Amino acid sequence: MPPFEVIPAIDLLGGRCVRLSQGDYDRVSVYGDDPAAVAASFVAAGAARVHVVDLDGARAGRPHNRDAVRAIVGAARGVPVQLGGGMRDEGAVEEALALGVERAILGTAALRDPDLVRASARRFPGRVAVGIDARGGRVAVQGWLETSDVTALDVAKCFADAGVAALVYTEIARDGMGSGPDLDATAALARAVAIPVIASGGVGSDEHVRRAVATAGIAGLIVGKALYEGTVTLARALAIAKAARCC
Repeated sequence: MPPFEVIPAIDLLGGRCVRLSQGDYDRVSVYGDDPAAVAASFVAAGAARVHVVDLDGARAGRPHNRDAVRAIVGAARGVPVQLGGGMRDEGAVEEALALGVERAILGTAALRDPDLVRASARRFPGRVAVGIDARGGRVAVQGWLETSDVTALDVAKCFADAGVAALVYTEIARDGMGSGPDLDATAALARAVAIPVIASGGVGSDEHVRRAVATAGIAGLIVGKALYEGTVTLARALAIAKAARCC
Protein backbone atom coordinates (compact mmCIF):
# COMPACT_ATOMS: atom_id res chain seq x y z
CA MET A 1 0.00 0.00 0.00
CA PRO A 2 1.47 3.41 -0.94
CA PRO A 3 2.19 5.89 1.86
CA PHE A 4 -0.71 8.11 2.86
CA GLU A 5 0.22 11.80 2.71
CA VAL A 6 -0.78 14.09 5.56
CA ILE A 7 -0.16 17.53 4.10
CA PRO A 8 -0.13 20.69 6.24
CA ALA A 9 -1.62 23.80 4.67
CA ILE A 10 -0.61 27.45 4.57
CA ASP A 11 -3.17 29.91 3.21
CA LEU A 12 -1.76 33.30 2.23
CA LEU A 13 -3.69 36.56 2.36
CA GLY A 14 -1.77 39.81 2.22
CA GLY A 15 1.43 37.93 2.95
CA ARG A 16 0.07 36.55 6.21
CA CYS A 17 -0.80 33.03 7.25
CA VAL A 18 -4.59 32.82 7.57
CA ARG A 19 -7.58 30.51 7.36
CA LEU A 20 -11.04 31.25 6.01
CA SER A 21 -14.26 29.66 7.23
CA GLN A 22 -16.21 28.03 4.38
CA GLY A 23 -14.21 30.05 1.85
CA ASP A 24 -15.61 33.35 3.15
CA TYR A 25 -13.09 36.21 2.79
CA ASP A 26 -15.01 38.13 5.45
CA ARG A 27 -14.40 35.36 7.99
CA VAL A 28 -10.63 35.38 8.29
CA SER A 29 -8.53 34.04 11.14
CA VAL A 30 -4.93 35.30 11.12
CA TYR A 31 -2.33 32.91 12.50
CA GLY A 32 0.92 34.70 11.79
CA ASP A 33 2.94 37.17 9.79
CA ASP A 34 5.76 34.74 8.92
CA PRO A 35 4.51 31.93 6.65
CA ALA A 36 8.07 30.76 6.06
CA ALA A 37 8.50 30.08 9.77
CA VAL A 38 5.26 28.10 9.71
CA ALA A 39 6.56 26.05 6.80
CA ALA A 40 9.83 25.40 8.63
CA SER A 41 7.89 24.16 11.66
CA PHE A 42 5.90 21.77 9.50
CA VAL A 43 9.07 20.38 7.95
CA ALA A 44 10.65 20.00 11.38
CA ALA A 45 7.60 17.99 12.45
CA GLY A 46 8.13 15.57 9.56
CA ALA A 47 5.97 16.90 6.71
CA ALA A 48 6.82 15.32 3.36
CA ARG A 49 4.87 17.98 1.44
CA VAL A 50 3.46 21.45 2.15
CA HIS A 51 0.25 22.78 0.60
CA VAL A 52 0.04 26.52 -0.08
CA VAL A 53 -2.93 28.55 -1.32
CA ASP A 54 -2.59 32.10 -2.63
CA LEU A 55 -5.98 33.42 -1.56
CA ASP A 56 -5.33 36.87 -3.02
CA GLY A 57 -4.45 35.23 -6.30
CA ALA A 58 -7.51 33.00 -6.28
CA ARG A 59 -9.80 36.00 -5.80
CA ALA A 60 -8.02 38.30 -8.28
CA GLY A 61 -7.35 35.70 -10.98
CA ARG A 62 -3.61 36.30 -11.05
CA PRO A 63 -0.81 35.31 -8.68
CA HIS A 64 0.02 37.39 -5.62
CA ASN A 65 2.19 36.64 -2.58
CA ARG A 66 5.22 35.70 -4.68
CA ASP A 67 7.69 36.75 -2.00
CA ALA A 68 5.89 34.68 0.63
CA VAL A 69 5.81 31.65 -1.67
CA ARG A 70 9.51 32.01 -2.43
CA ALA A 71 10.27 32.25 1.28
CA ILE A 72 8.15 29.17 2.03
CA VAL A 73 10.00 27.16 -0.61
CA GLY A 74 13.32 28.22 0.93
CA ALA A 75 12.18 27.36 4.44
CA ALA A 76 10.95 23.94 3.28
CA ARG A 77 14.57 23.00 2.47
CA GLY A 78 13.80 20.62 -0.37
CA VAL A 79 10.48 19.30 0.93
CA PRO A 80 8.02 19.60 -1.99
CA VAL A 81 5.66 22.57 -1.94
CA GLN A 82 2.43 22.57 -3.94
CA LEU A 83 0.72 25.86 -4.75
CA GLY A 84 -2.78 26.82 -5.84
CA GLY A 85 -4.56 30.11 -6.42
CA GLY A 86 -4.78 32.48 -9.35
CA MET A 87 -3.00 30.49 -12.05
CA ARG A 88 -5.16 31.04 -15.12
CA ASP A 89 -2.59 30.84 -17.94
CA GLU A 90 0.55 28.88 -18.79
CA GLY A 91 2.78 31.82 -17.90
CA ALA A 92 1.46 31.80 -14.34
CA VAL A 93 2.11 28.07 -14.06
CA GLU A 94 5.64 28.55 -15.36
CA GLU A 95 6.22 31.41 -12.93
CA ALA A 96 5.04 29.34 -9.96
CA LEU A 97 7.32 26.46 -10.87
CA ALA A 98 10.20 28.89 -11.34
CA LEU A 99 9.72 30.02 -7.73
CA GLY A 100 10.66 26.49 -6.72
CA VAL A 101 7.18 25.10 -6.27
CA GLU A 102 7.14 21.38 -7.05
CA ARG A 103 3.50 21.21 -8.09
CA ALA A 104 1.06 23.81 -9.45
CA ILE A 105 -2.64 23.29 -8.67
CA LEU A 106 -5.16 24.62 -11.18
CA GLY A 107 -8.73 25.14 -10.00
CA THR A 108 -10.74 27.74 -11.89
CA ALA A 109 -8.75 26.96 -15.03
CA ALA A 110 -9.75 23.31 -14.76
CA LEU A 111 -13.36 24.31 -15.31
CA ARG A 112 -12.98 27.27 -17.65
CA ASP A 113 -9.89 26.33 -19.64
CA PRO A 114 -9.32 22.57 -19.55
CA ASP A 115 -6.98 22.83 -22.54
CA LEU A 116 -4.64 24.89 -20.36
CA VAL A 117 -4.54 22.08 -17.80
CA ARG A 118 -3.81 19.50 -20.46
CA ALA A 119 -1.12 21.60 -22.11
CA SER A 120 0.52 22.39 -18.77
CA ALA A 121 0.46 18.73 -17.71
CA ARG A 122 2.20 17.78 -20.96
CA ARG A 123 4.76 20.55 -20.66
CA PHE A 124 5.50 19.92 -16.97
CA PRO A 125 5.01 16.17 -16.39
CA GLY A 126 4.17 15.29 -12.81
CA ARG A 127 4.06 18.93 -11.74
CA VAL A 128 0.45 19.94 -12.43
CA ALA A 129 -2.53 19.01 -10.26
CA VAL A 130 -6.21 19.90 -10.38
CA GLY A 131 -8.08 21.46 -7.49
CA ILE A 132 -11.79 20.65 -7.36
CA ASP A 133 -13.62 22.81 -4.84
CA ALA A 134 -17.34 22.20 -4.51
CA ARG A 135 -20.50 23.23 -2.72
CA GLY A 136 -22.88 20.32 -2.53
CA GLY A 137 -21.01 18.59 -5.33
CA ARG A 138 -21.08 21.62 -7.68
CA VAL A 139 -17.74 23.13 -8.59
CA ALA A 140 -16.92 26.63 -7.33
CA VAL A 141 -14.41 28.94 -9.01
CA GLN A 142 -12.86 32.43 -8.69
CA GLY A 143 -11.62 31.83 -5.15
CA TRP A 144 -14.89 30.04 -4.31
CA LEU A 145 -16.87 33.21 -5.06
CA GLU A 146 -18.86 31.64 -7.92
CA THR A 147 -20.57 28.24 -8.04
CA SER A 148 -21.12 26.52 -11.39
CA ASP A 149 -23.58 23.86 -12.54
CA VAL A 150 -20.76 21.41 -13.25
CA THR A 151 -20.26 18.50 -10.87
CA ALA A 152 -16.98 17.57 -9.25
CA LEU A 153 -17.23 14.14 -10.84
CA ASP A 154 -17.54 15.68 -14.31
CA VAL A 155 -14.35 17.69 -13.78
CA ALA A 156 -12.46 14.69 -12.45
CA LYS A 157 -13.43 12.56 -15.44
CA CYS A 158 -12.44 15.35 -17.82
CA PHE A 159 -8.83 14.94 -16.75
CA ALA A 160 -8.75 11.16 -16.37
CA ASP A 161 -6.26 10.83 -19.23
CA ALA A 162 -4.57 14.26 -19.02
CA GLY A 163 -1.54 13.19 -17.03
CA VAL A 164 -2.22 15.38 -13.99
CA ALA A 165 -0.31 14.45 -10.85
CA ALA A 166 -3.24 14.56 -8.41
CA LEU A 167 -6.73 15.83 -7.69
CA VAL A 168 -7.36 17.88 -4.54
CA TYR A 169 -11.01 17.77 -3.50
CA THR A 170 -12.51 20.27 -1.06
CA GLU A 171 -16.09 20.48 0.14
CA ILE A 172 -16.34 24.20 0.85
CA ALA A 173 -19.14 23.90 3.39
CA ARG A 174 -16.81 21.90 5.62
CA ASP A 175 -13.66 23.93 5.11
CA GLY A 176 -12.42 25.47 8.33
CA MET A 177 -15.36 24.09 10.30
CA GLY A 178 -13.72 21.08 11.99
CA SER A 179 -16.65 18.79 11.19
CA GLY A 180 -14.58 16.38 9.09
CA PRO A 181 -13.80 16.16 5.37
CA ASP A 182 -16.30 14.81 2.87
CA LEU A 183 -14.72 11.39 2.55
CA ASP A 184 -17.63 9.82 0.67
CA ALA A 185 -17.39 12.35 -2.16
CA THR A 186 -13.60 12.16 -2.19
CA ALA A 187 -13.69 8.36 -2.40
CA ALA A 188 -16.24 8.56 -5.24
CA LEU A 189 -13.80 10.66 -7.23
CA ALA A 190 -11.01 8.20 -6.49
CA ARG A 191 -13.13 5.33 -7.79
CA ALA A 192 -13.92 7.24 -10.98
CA VAL A 193 -10.36 8.04 -12.06
CA ALA A 194 -6.90 6.49 -11.85
CA ILE A 195 -5.40 9.67 -10.38
CA PRO A 196 -4.31 10.11 -6.75
CA VAL A 197 -7.09 12.00 -4.94
CA ILE A 198 -6.37 14.12 -1.87
CA ALA A 199 -9.09 15.14 0.59
CA SER A 200 -9.22 18.67 1.95
CA GLY A 201 -11.44 20.74 4.18
CA GLY A 202 -12.94 20.14 7.60
CA VAL A 203 -10.33 18.17 9.54
CA GLY A 204 -10.79 18.85 13.24
CA SER A 205 -9.61 15.79 15.15
CA ASP A 206 -7.39 12.74 15.15
CA GLU A 207 -10.45 10.65 14.37
CA HIS A 208 -10.93 12.53 11.12
CA VAL A 209 -7.37 11.64 10.18
CA ARG A 210 -7.96 7.96 11.04
CA ARG A 211 -11.12 7.85 8.93
CA ALA A 212 -9.39 9.42 5.96
CA VAL A 213 -6.50 6.98 6.12
CA ALA A 214 -8.97 4.09 6.35
CA THR A 215 -11.08 5.23 3.39
CA ALA A 216 -10.25 3.19 0.32
CA GLY A 217 -8.81 5.10 -2.60
CA ILE A 218 -7.88 8.33 -0.85
CA ALA A 219 -4.19 9.14 -1.28
CA GLY A 220 -3.80 11.97 1.18
CA LEU A 221 -5.33 14.55 3.48
CA ILE A 222 -4.69 18.29 3.73
CA VAL A 223 -4.89 19.67 7.25
CA GLY A 224 -5.05 23.38 7.97
CA LYS A 225 -7.01 25.09 10.72
CA ALA A 226 -6.85 22.11 13.07
CA LEU A 227 -3.06 22.46 13.19
CA TYR A 228 -3.25 26.16 14.03
CA GLU A 229 -5.97 25.67 16.62
CA GLY A 230 -4.15 22.71 18.19
CA THR A 231 -6.94 20.17 17.85
CA VAL A 232 -4.55 18.10 15.69
CA THR A 233 -0.77 18.06 15.79
CA LEU A 234 1.15 17.26 12.64
CA ALA A 235 3.44 14.76 14.36
CA ARG A 236 0.46 12.83 15.70
CA ALA A 237 -1.38 12.90 12.36
CA LEU A 238 1.71 11.62 10.56
CA ALA A 239 2.06 8.85 13.14
CA ILE A 240 -1.57 7.82 12.66
CA ALA A 241 -1.10 7.61 8.90
CA LYS A 242 2.15 5.68 9.19
CA ALA A 243 0.75 3.17 11.66
CA ALA A 244 -2.34 2.54 9.55
CA ARG A 245 -0.52 2.06 6.27
CA CYS A 246 2.36 -0.04 7.51
CA CYS A 247 0.30 -2.70 9.32
